[in-house]
Amino acid sequence: MTAGTDTTATTDTAEGAGTTRTTPPAGTAGPVRPTAAAPGDAAAPHPRRRYWRAGVLRGGIELRHLLRNPKELSGHLVNVVVALVLAGYLSDKVPGTQVPMAHLTLSGFAAYLLFQIGLVNLPQILVTEREEGALLRLRATPGGIPAYLVAKSLLVVAMAFGTLVLLLVTAALLVDGPLPHGPGGWLTLLWVSVLGLLAVVPLGAAIGAVLPNPREALALIMLPVMTLLITSGAMFPLSALPEMVQKIASVFPLKWMAQGLRSALLPDAARAAEPAGSWELPTVALILTAWAVLGFLLAIPLLRRAARRESGSRLAERHRKASLSGGRGV
Repeated sequence: MTAGTDTTATTDTAEGAGTTRTTPPAGTAGPVRPTAAAPGDAAAPHPRRRYWRAGVLRGGIELRHLLRNPKELSGHLVNVVVALVLAGYLSDKVPGTQVPMAHLTLSGFAAYLLFQIGLVNLPQILVTEREEGALLRLRATPGGIPAYLVAKSLLVVAMAFGTLVLLLVTAALLVDGPLPHGPGGWLTLLWVSVLGLLAVVPLGAAIGAVLPNPREALALIMLPVMTLLITSGAMFPLSALPEMVQKIASVFPLKWMAQGLRSALLPDAARAAEPAGSWELPTVALILTAWAVLGFLLAIPLLRRAARRESGSRLAERHRKASLSGGRGV
């Protein structure tokens, strides 16, 4: 067989180029001639589209896993039950109004549930999966980190809105709980919930990127979260607290999330119990937007740093320390 009849060739197809470069057989001369791609060949999708698609698919899988896992669901259901039991025992009125105190408490608890999912549950998920080596595996996968973040965002949003709807529906049916009045109330409920999640989810991701391990995560997060719950007017009128406490609470997003949800769920008469005598919805939007921007500015570099620092040796060292700590506790 002569060199001229050797049909061995290599191809190099550029992504999305639509043409094929063919290297001529050995021993032949002549320029490289592009040939049209086969009719059945489709251009590869843009990388960002692949990441979004992979993230959506992964998020759907994780959501189905959550719905099929009674142990994981029980934590969210317990919060709803606690809110219903607490509302059922309250019979007083909001001071200076005829609004039931139970309605104010349920509105504040709705804000707290959104706050908790973004700022407590999400960091625990991130830290636990980092300890299990998920971040290390994703780092070695093209587009793994973006797809992972998309999946976690979808999971958190589904958890938050699912819990919120469950709370409002069961409260309305069982304890005569509040529901939005008219389209304006529903619209306010929607934008405050979305903006509130945007304010706390990036913060939760940033916290999850720096927490040392799952065993310390809950202890480090819950104390400040419970302090904010008490001081942000989520469970009782903020005007009943000292003025200094009100000023400190007004810096953090939970106070504004609770106030925005009260404006959606309670009648206008309840404004008399607010420190400013109004719902201050423009201020609610401004403060929550500021926290959302701050959260994204913190979360992105911290998550990138955590991904860069992750290695097999670090993972093995953490597992070794965990086993030693468990051994001492026996």
